[in-house]
Amino acid sequence: MIKSLYIRVVVTFLVSVIAGTVIAFFLSTWIFKDQLNDNAHINIRNFGQDVVEMYKTLPLSEADEFVNKMKQLDLYYIRMVEPSGQIHTFGKDKGHEPISVTQEQVQKVLEGTVLELTPNGLGTVLLGLPVQTASGTRAMFLETLSPPAAAAVIQWGTIFASSSLAAGSLIILIASMFLVRPIKKLTQATKRIAAGDFNVKLNIKQTSELGTLARSFEEMMNDLQQLEHMRREFVANVSHEVQSPLTSISGYAQALKNVELPDQERGRYLDIIISEAKRLSKMSDSLLKLSLLESQSHQLQLVTRDLDEQIRRVIVALQPQWSARDIRFELELQKVQVLADHDQLNQVWTNIISNGIKFSEDKGSILVRMERDSRNVTVRISDHGIGIPLEDQKRIFERFFKADRSHSRKYDGSGMGLAITKQIVSLHQGDIQVESKIDQGTTFIITLPIISSISSSSAGSSVPLGKTMD
Repeated sequence: MIKSLYIRVVVTFLVSVIAGTVIAFFLSTWIFKDQLNDNAHINIRNFGQDVVEMYKTLPLSEADEFVNKMKQLDLYYIRMVEPSGQIHTFGKDKGHEPISVTQEQVQKVLEGTVLELTPNGLGTVLLGLPVQTASGTRAMFLETLSPPAAAAVIQWGTIFASSSLAAGSLIILIASMFLVRPIKKLTQATKRIAAGDFNVKLNIKQTSELGTLARSFEEMMNDLQQLEHMRREFVANVSHEVQSPLTSISGYAQALKNVELPDQERGRYLDIIISEAKRLSKMSDSLLKLSLLESQSHQLQLVTRDLDEQIRRVIVALQPQWSARDIRFELELQKVQVLADHDQLNQVWTNIISNGIKFSEDKGSILVRMERDSRNVTVRISDHGIGIPLEDQKRIFERFFKADRSHSRKYDGSGMGLAITKQIVSLHQGDIQVESKIDQGTTFIITLPIISSISSSSAGSSVPLGKTMD
């Protein structure tokens, strides 16, 4: 006897669904059997009459050649039997086993009888027609090569019934689990918490006392789980990224112990050690900044300022980077004010524009365009650099991720800038997207909410609107 409530419910529903599906399938097949057979007979009959008319109106050789080139031979297989017993075939049987025809059936057709049989069940038709030719009467037998409409419908019905049965069974299994799953989850969660495992997800959405208890469990585990996740992620990322500079520092420091090392080489080794040490320091600063931004205790210092003027100031501050490579800026900015933490937003524009400069060709150009509507302002920063592969575009905002690994030494970077950028934009209730094509460039699209705007006619700025900055 089945004691489990869950098993009882599942078995009852499954038996009901299976029985209902099987009965419905056979009943519908029986009801539409004649109609499906009629459709198959009509199609092959019409084709057979067309062939008969060809032999009546064309010379025998021309008729044979014409029939042999008909596209319908992809669907039908034709055998023509002469009174002497010689057989002419038209069409490729494609591995299809021709339906057996008796000598008695051949004789009946030669005498003028029309045979129309369904020897293999639903939708299979063998049609025998007398054909009058210049050399006498032939017995023509037609049969289908590809599955006829009736068989296709039956196949579709079978697939449909099977899919319905599988889907219905799956739904019933899931629905039945809701009856007993909350109790089992609470029992398992209690055991895991007692063993010191706080990474438990209950996902019980009931509004009853059981749901209240489940939510209390989740609130208790949430902080511990977040802390554990941050710890593991930090250790994994740092251990991976720190290994490279530490290896370099260790290797070159060991090389400096060589007393015979030339002063020029010694200086170069020291420069590498200093550079790698700065890289470690920058990575540490970025991690601390991102951790601060991700913490719930972080508060933005919101003030109202001109967004377009801030972008211009960032470009001017980065002039040593772009002027040395003769990179031009094309600005299409509007006078827009936003309520934001402008120190943090300054980091956003610095990170994105610096990336644009870094990955642009010498004497290239970067377009900064601003668009606005009644609620949002959208800033598009486009370069014509190396681009980002499609498979990497979804991951570029992850910490430590570097899309262009093959150029990692040439372009340098910790892979933290865009992660920080995305977090800052998210804290401002905004959105950041990327569009890129290999060797054609990259566009970052930043959308921020607007609180107010000022007519562009009253704008005063360090870079004239619509002009380029060289």
